Amino acid sequence: MSTSVFYRQFERHANGEGINAHSTTYCPGCGHGLVQKFLAEAIDELGVQDRTVLVSPVGCSVFSYYYFDVGNTQAAHGRAPAVAIGHKTANPDSIVICYQGDGDLASIGLAEIVSTAQLGIPVTVIFVNNAIYGMTGGQMAPTTLIGQRTTTTPKGRTTLAGQPLKMAELISGLDGPVFVERVALFDNRRRTHAKRSIKKALELQVAGTGFSFVEVLSECPVHLGLEPEAAEEWVSDNMVPIFPLGVKKDATEGIAFPVIPTATFDPATTLSAVGATTERPPRFAEDFPAHIDPEDISFKLAGSGGDGAQTAAMILTRSAINEGFDSTHIPSYGPESRGGTSYADVHVALKEVMSPAAPRPHVLVAFNTPSLAKFGPTVRPGGMVIYDSSVINGRVEGLADRVRTVAVPFTGVASELGAALVKNVVALGALQGATNVFPTETFLTAIRATLKQKCAMIPINEEAFKMGSKLASEQVG
Repeated sequence: MSTSVFYRQFERHANGEGINAHSTTYCPGCGHGLVQKFLAEAIDELGVQDRTVLVSPVGCSVFSYYYFDVGNTQAAHGRAPAVAIGHKTANPDSIVICYQGDGDLASIGLAEIVSTAQLGIPVTVIFVNNAIYGMTGGQMAPTTLIGQRTTTTPKGRTTLAGQPLKMAELISGLDGPVFVERVALFDNRRRTHAKRSIKKALELQVAGTGFSFVEVLSECPVHLGLEPEAAEEWVSDNMVPIFPLGVKKDATEGIAFPVIPTATFDPATTLSAVGATTERPPRFAEDFPAHIDPEDISFKLAGSGGDGAQTAAMILTRSAINEGFDSTHIPSYGPESRGGTSYADVHVALKEVMSPAAPRPHVLVAFNTPSLAKFGPTVRPGGMVIYDSSVINGRVEGLADRVRTVAVPFTGVASELGAALVKNVVALGALQGATNVFPTETFLTAIRATLKQKCAMIPINEEAFKMGSKLASEQVG
């Protein structure tokens, strides 16, 4: 039958012109074309085209985007089930289909498919198993048969690589799925049954019944090195004994289906769910701090684990956002948790941060010697280095031209206040005093918001900030 679920012509091919605009990219004899035909017809027959979202990740399955006239999302390699959960929970009335190959689903996406199946949310997974990584060169897949030759097993897969992974059996053993079946395409009888199975999996979702999984044994003549008819015989003779056809699970009794709450896109409701508010914080800056950079200012805060660089970076970012600017905070902990260097990159942009990384920061705040040595030379000419003079001694080497240094004893001030943990707030004050990036009250507002659950700590943090700011401002004049 013809179906409106497929686009009338495929714009990706030959710019939508000529015979190529009506041909798929699949190789002659490939099973993907049949599976997608059956899937499109099922969507059409059930009347759910306008409700359907098809999620296709990396592999031959990704071409689905160009053929199905439904809602489409391309997921990262293996992540289609996770994306499907997002679609289904955001819009429970949608019909969500994951269309995945064996290299994608059974390898890099194994954790995602298992956890999604166990969750039991009503989505439909169509799993095309051709025992090979078809799109990327014919490497061994998790479903490759023992003895099967691939580009990465030129002498045949051995047991040292493990036995072929039987996904239908694995999924059927979980509590969440309601329907699991393995079908094939190698003759008319099997094709007819495959179409019925795919439609049933969709019908169950339309009825809100639960998670369904259909594994389809498919031919890949190119990587088998066989003509299409011979490839069909190979699937029948070699794959079926390892991957037996049939229903592995068909049950709805005793299964507790997760209740998907009605999604809301009301801003106030959404914000309150994460403890936010629609109320705008007070603003104290008269304009963007263009004296540092006219459009985008980058900061790097670096120290050893426990120095508080990440918290200081978060407060700096919140301060910028409160003032109405775009700002990002990207943490990088590195391999060292203590004694080495971890850092956070912060951008503050007048309009939009184009890249959150700060490989050439305008300002570096260094809490220890390794961080200063590593990142000091990366500060751009005319920039600034603010460092903890309590623990960093001697001359700062390797700086670019016109880079100013500001030495403030973060640790020493914190010790004088009797609270070593506030040295990061001393550093934040030094940043304000040295750069005047935002008014003092901008930072103090963000600090109070950060400590709203620890109100007793607010006074000492405010004092730490003011002392750091005073010491730095005295140096820069």
